[in-house]
Amino acid sequence: MTSTDENSAPERRPVLLQVALDFVDLPRALAVAGEAVAGGADWLEVGTPLIKSEGLNAVREVRRTFPDHVVVADMKTMDAGRVEVEYAAKAGADVIGVLGAASDATIEECAEAARTYGRRLVVDMIEVDDPIERARRAEVLGADMIGIHTAIDRQMRGEGPFETLAAVVHAVDIPVAVAGGINSATAAAAVTAGASVVIVGGAITKAGDATAATTELRRAVDECRVIETALYRRADDASIREALQRVSTANVSDGWHRRPPLPGIVARVPGSHVCGPAVTVRTAPGDWAKPVEAIDRCRPGDVLVIDASGVPPAVWGELATHSCRTRGVAGVVVHGAIRDTPEIRQMGFPAFSSCVTPAAGEPKGYGETEVPLVIGGTRVEPGDWVVGDDDGVMVLPRVRAVELANRAMDVLERENRLREEIERGATLGEVAYLQKWESAR
Repeated sequence: MTSTDENSAPERRPVLLQVALDFVDLPRALAVAGEAVAGGADWLEVGTPLIKSEGLNAVREVRRTFPDHVVVADMKTMDAGRVEVEYAAKAGADVIGVLGAASDATIEECAEAARTYGRRLVVDMIEVDDPIERARRAEVLGADMIGIHTAIDRQMRGEGPFETLAAVVHAVDIPVAVAGGINSATAAAAVTAGASVVIVGGAITKAGDATAATTELRRAVDECRVIETALYRRADDASIREALQRVSTANVSDGWHRRPPLPGIVARVPGSHVCGPAVTVRTAPGDWAKPVEAIDRCRPGDVLVIDASGVPPAVWGELATHSCRTRGVAGVVVHGAIRDTPEIRQMGFPAFSSCVTPAAGEPKGYGETEVPLVIGGTRVEPGDWVVGDDDGVMVLPRVRAVELANRAMDVLERENRLREEIERGATLGEVAYLQKWESAR
């Protein structure tokens, strides 16, 4: 930092905006890079997935297409430092990344090679146990920059980079870059914590209009201001419902390695969507005593999940639904039968069941509440999160619910970009690069 005199406040250097092109297809990367440059991006990062997919040719093409911009090669080098830096430099990279978890010898070799070719070396602290001490050591070994980076799989669990960023900024005398789920609402926190380079991935690359998204990020960085956004945010325990209200069961399934829904459970109110923590009930077919008693246990926003063996008679109907509505219960999922579906549809109450019948059973009081259930091989624990829509019902284990909600949001955001590309005239086959990525086996 510099100042005009010893009594003036330090002058804050402009903070650079770097866009991480973490694609696996070069044409899409180049298209988004062009939009980001139009929106004010300073540095273009050829992400590790793109380098693995397209090789160093991706670096060459970004350099050729954007000759006036700094090109970063996120090599994530762990070994053979001299060779990897040399060839990234020859391909046109201005800044080249090595992992802080690499040996001192590798980092030193990378630094020497970077100096030989007039390039800068950034040492990435991703998954380093003690990033502060390792950053200090990397500076001694010849690093030009330090990268603070929260891994995507940790982001999905609600973790972020800013606390570590501030500590490292105070520990070293070289610039520090930061990455990890940054969006227009959090970019100001990166600037406040002292980042010299703010690295943004999905908030730009998943946007339907990457130029507009970059312009907004540019403003957030330059003005150090919070610009709220409904997308590109990572949910936590306090905001999980907000995230799950935005996603579909298809989004949840895709984000969870194509996980199937509860088998045989069908939406009885078309167009409805439900999400909430489960209150569980086990009962005998037709015995509606415990399901009705469980309504009194529910808090607003809960979802009743009832296991009645998947067969009639009905354990649920209009009056139970009306009782749920007055208590603010979000919906009901019945592995068994329900009835009074015209009235339930008229109320617009999200109800899902295995079957429908006009015949109800008797309230004998068998069964229990707030117990683990197994429905079609899927375990449902009290407090697990339930998401249901016309495609079925997904159950997210409570211990993984935040992560799975974030992965579902990631799917939704990526699809938004593909949807926009289709609107511009591309076909689904083209935007999915189907021929390129068909299985080789």
